[in-house]
Amino acid sequence: MESVPVSQSTESLSEGLNPEPSKSGWVRPVVYVVLLALVVAGVWRVYKNRKLAAQQTASQANALLNMPVPVQAAAVEEKPMPVYLTALGTVTPYYSVTVKARVSGQLDHVNFTEGQLVKEGQTILVVDPSPYKAALDQAKGTLAHDVALLKDAQAEYARYKALYEAGVVSKEQLDLELSTQGQYEGAIQSDKAAIETAQLQLDWCTVQSPISGKIGLRLVDPGNIITANTTNLVIINQLEPIAVYFTLPENQLPQVLSMLRGQRQLVAEAFDRGDTTRLATGELLTADNQIDTTTGTDKLKAVFSNVDQQLFPNQFVNIHLIMEQRPRALVVPSAAIQTGNQGTFVWTVHHDPSTDTDKVSMTTVKVALTEGQVTIVDSGVSPGDQVIIDGADRLHANSIVEVSASSAAMAVSASAGASTSALAQGLNQSAASSHGAGRGHGQGSGEGKRTRP
Repeated sequence: MESVPVSQSTESLSEGLNPEPSKSGWVRPVVYVVLLALVVAGVWRVYKNRKLAAQQTASQANALLNMPVPVQAAAVEEKPMPVYLTALGTVTPYYSVTVKARVSGQLDHVNFTEGQLVKEGQTILVVDPSPYKAALDQAKGTLAHDVALLKDAQAEYARYKALYEAGVVSKEQLDLELSTQGQYEGAIQSDKAAIETAQLQLDWCTVQSPISGKIGLRLVDPGNIITANTTNLVIINQLEPIAVYFTLPENQLPQVLSMLRGQRQLVAEAFDRGDTTRLATGELLTADNQIDTTTGTDKLKAVFSNVDQQLFPNQFVNIHLIMEQRPRALVVPSAAIQTGNQGTFVWTVHHDPSTDTDKVSMTTVKVALTEGQVTIVDSGVSPGDQVIIDGADRLHANSIVEVSASSAAMAVSASAGASTSALAQGLNQSAASSHGAGRGHGQGSGEGKRTRP
């Protein structure tokens, strides 16, 4: 066996551990370059797509900006407006009577129809009068008997008086006959009183209406036995006039009491539960003499003629107590009032002659009073200005709009004008009849004041 030198074997082993570099080592950098190129191309494509989408969005936005926004507008009006306090009230009959019989007996018949209007003194119920007629006849018979006895006593006294003067009888016997005569005279007076009582009982068998008003449902049917001053027969409520009780916070009370002390007539209006329809107009009568400590409110009473019977007992109404009249108030629909970071504002419409289009601008206003569909503003707009009342959510400064008049706004304006005219007339009459005590009250916006057209 041929031996191999040690140095030669060592060289062979080192060649196996350190092979010669491969010729394919340049592929890896090329792959990296290709991948990087692909990433850059993808990023560039995404960037171009986003830029194109942004351009398209901007183009669409510009197109939308140039398109007129359909809106509805209403004009700012300057007109007299009443300022009032609001409160929740309860309609109460001016007089309410629960009718009871003043005699006991069987209810004979009923002379009314449930729900009808009755007059004071009108017969509505009849209790069986037979027992009371018999009692009256008995009292009359007792009176006749005592009258006859009195005549006999008077005759006896006359005879004894003559005998006494002749000295036949004693003074004691004459006094006895005089006493007997006096007893019969007293009995006759008692009999007359018994007759009056019996006659009164008989008259009470006919139950008459104590007031004029509307009669309620019958509580007892004919044929039932009723007890005097106990059995409720029917309830009668006076509806013309009618009263409304309502409460006001104690911080609003001084102003009202000041006007009442000045003999100023305060107009009160009753509105329905939704506070949209006026039911009746009356006047404040008085305020209670103490404040309820549990609620911090005072009760007030207003009286309404109620000739059309729009108010009904126990009905809930909203009371508007007119405190003053603003002769030149700026009125806008409440829908036009907007609120933002800059405060309260409205969108006003103005015509751009350069483009012959209608544009809008944001106008800051100062709100004085708001109630329902109308708002009084102190500043920011002028009479005749057009304010947006519908479509404001799509507006921005200098937006082009296409204005259409609001039929609802015109209806509100018409009704507001009619109501304001009626209130102004009533308040002018009230001011003419007053002593001028309320003239010193300013136009201030005290807490709780409201307004309506």
